[in-house]
Amino acid sequence: MSDTQQITKDAAYNACAPDDFPAMMDVERYGNRSTAFDKIISATHDHFWDPLDTKYIDFSEPFDMENERLLPDEFFVELRLPCFQKLSEKEKTRFANQSARWMLSAILHGEQGALNLSSSLCHILLDPGAQEYAANQTREEARHVTAFSQYVKARWGKPLPVGQTLGDLLTDIVGAKEVYKKIVGMQMLVEGLAMGAFATMYTKSNDPLMVKLMQLVMTDEAFHHKFGKIWADRTIPKLSEDERNVIEDWAAHCFQTLLFNLVNPEQKKVLYPEFGLDWETVQAEMLEAVGDEDRREAMREGTNIFRVLIKTLLKAGIITERTKAFYATYVNMDELKDEGDRMIGDDIAEEGIKYLKTINFSANTNALAEVSAAE
Repeated sequence: MSDTQQITKDAAYNACAPDDFPAMMDVERYGNRSTAFDKIISATHDHFWDPLDTKYIDFSEPFDMENERLLPDEFFVELRLPCFQKLSEKEKTRFANQSARWMLSAILHGEQGALNLSSSLCHILLDPGAQEYAANQTREEARHVTAFSQYVKARWGKPLPVGQTLGDLLTDIVGAKEVYKKIVGMQMLVEGLAMGAFATMYTKSNDPLMVKLMQLVMTDEAFHHKFGKIWADRTIPKLSEDERNVIEDWAAHCFQTLLFNLVNPEQKKVLYPEFGLDWETVQAEMLEAVGDEDRREAMREGTNIFRVLIKTLLKAGIITERTKAFYATYVNMDELKDEGDRMIGDDIAEEGIKYLKTINFSANTNALAEVSAAE
């Protein structure tokens, strides 16, 4: 694959074709290991957790799905629409919880995409340090798939199908041959969306089990985001104007696709028939009820998924004067720039890591005591 297609500016991100395994056995390669990822690799043990071990999380915790809403009404624009007013309160609660099912299903599909993407990086990254980090992330994404599968099973039995917009984006990113598309697409766009969603659900969910799950996942995702930041710091400043434009335009295209399609009624059309509604009616009423001003108002909130995504791209240098006006339609870019580099969810993740260190230290101490006693 040509360097032009890869747009590689740092040896840590050099790649080969997915089917070029002989390149992995080059004797010179083994000794050319970047130290860029050592800290986040070493920190893996600090945020270890097992979704199948109840000392970390217990998926048998109950929740009254019939009478209580997993998430507050602000998550469900549909409840404000005329066509939903005929529903009883119990039906509205059921719709809200089915919508939450759709959201959690989308997150599960996203985690599966992250698992496949990080494993695909293991096939192409030539730097042993970058490859080791990708292998670590693969393990962590696998436990996220397990964890969200367990949560969905506990609350609904099984997930809903992926929406076409998210499914198409994940398929494109996982199948991309270019490292920059994989890293910008997953480590920044999808992980940025995820961090915003997890932080919002952690803050606002009425389900203690969901709150705990979100924090545990965020302890991992904060490090996945750092991998993307390392790429941006080492790549973006070295790009030619044409190369920067390619990456910037691709990111803007993906953002626009997600903004206008990710949560629209057509993507959620699987939900409406059981409530006697069709998605075209819901969409028509939503177009009247929700406009750019509503989007701008929503994006003033720090945990809004699209605000988090814009900040991720801005801080990475992937938004310049060329595309700034497009994003400025929805957020105050100067205000966002002045917020500093910390991302929403960092504090939540840090508290979660402290919690995990306590559990893991206790578990390791007990294991050592058992070994000593056996001896």
